[in-house]
Amino acid sequence: MKNVARMALEKGMVIAEDIYNYQNKLLYPKDTVVDDAVIEKLSRHSIIVIPIKEEIDFATTHFEKVRLSPEFKSFELTYNNCMAIFRTLMRGFVENRTPVKMNSLMEIYTTISARARNGEQLLDYLYNMLPGMDDMTYAHCLNSALIAGVFGTWLNLTSTDILLLVQCAFFYDIGKLKLPQELLWKPGKLTDLEFTKLKTHTMLGFDMLKDCDVDEHVLKATLMHHERCDGTGYPSRLHSNQIDIYAKYIAIIDAYEAMTSPRTYRPSLNPFQVIANFEWDGYDKYDESILRPILSRIAGTQLGFHVLLSDGEEGEIIRINEAHLTRPILQTKDREIDLTVERSLEISAIY
Repeated sequence: MKNVARMALEKGMVIAEDIYNYQNKLLYPKDTVVDDAVIEKLSRHSIIVIPIKEEIDFATTHFEKVRLSPEFKSFELTYNNCMAIFRTLMRGFVENRTPVKMNSLMEIYTTISARARNGEQLLDYLYNMLPGMDDMTYAHCLNSALIAGVFGTWLNLTSTDILLLVQCAFFYDIGKLKLPQELLWKPGKLTDLEFTKLKTHTMLGFDMLKDCDVDEHVLKATLMHHERCDGTGYPSRLHSNQIDIYAKYIAIIDAYEAMTSPRTYRPSLNPFQVIANFEWDGYDKYDESILRPILSRIAGTQLGFHVLLSDGEEGEIIRINEAHLTRPILQTKDREIDLTVERSLEISAIY
């Protein structure tokens, strides 16, 4: 909402609050559309300033409101400026083997992170970023580093361990920068041959970093982030006790970033869809001691939000079911709904 001088009113504007005259009589209710007659009447009653709706006031979902907020626009500007620097640094390393100073990457991380009040807001902001096609791989790496700081904090890691995890996140997918864009972001299902080529990014990244001055965990996270605890991953089909702990962290961060970023074949998934996808894979693939508290925290960030259910009913999330994170308890206008009981209902949108 913004206040507009009567002389600056334009037809089609929408009044944001009830307008009263000096005798406290209602002239126009909120949501009245301004036309010549409205302007003339406001003039006769000497109304000087009128509250008018802005674009954000017409937003319906939570994420639409985030994207239209002044705070997000400031974040977006900082992010895009830092992205240009990050892209130059990583491209220089991949194409010319120009060393990347870790201090430069951490300055990028700190600068962007400082534009959000907390981790939850940072994740909201990243959810609303829309990178261009040429920047999608770089954005994936940069976003993963920012997410690593949030997840590391949620997991109560030490500041030293969080710093190392962020470094792992900056580099773990660097091998993808050696592969064609059309392979990385193909909208349809990859052929067996294409998938085999895609899987080489772990070794490509490892080979680029092995002679650089990076921590051993950065190397292992680069090589092992697609290994899975049940032995179904690649490149070596390692089992849980063989996988580096930072590679386990990065596996979850990598999957989360992919699901919460838009793709040519689908929009970003909402938090409950993300949780459902992780749970569909099961806790056999990812380290449960890491994944479960992260998913619980993601679900908890949705408390107080309004949702639209698949039957058209609306409600507010008032409690999270820890045993069924995707099916919280809601309060509607008339009743309380436990989605673990009413299994036919699904969350269609979050407000």
